[in-house]
Amino acid sequence: MVALADDAPKAAGGANSDAARVAEGRTLYANHCSHCHNAGNVVPGLREFSGDEARFADTVTHGKNNRMPPWGDLLSPVKIKQLWAYIQTKGKP
Repeated sequence: MVALADDAPKAAGGANSDAARVAEGRTLYANHCSHCHNAGNVVPGLREFSGDEARFADTVTHGKNNRMPPWGDLLSPVKIKQLWAYIQTKGKP
């Protein structure tokens, strides 16, 4: 897998806007999470995650129960926040 670089901060309405974070998170989810976490798979859909942001970030960064691999070496804290923004939409456009 290839490491993902952080996006540099941009002007208002750019990469730091809520819509931009959600859009980036949607792409990250599709590319890195959906193959395990879509409806019908054995593991729960992340868009139904009921925990808080700190628990989410810790799980993504460090993995969980030797079943989910850690992503902290591939996804920066910025990317994990973008994923969290998307998760909060419950997968709605």
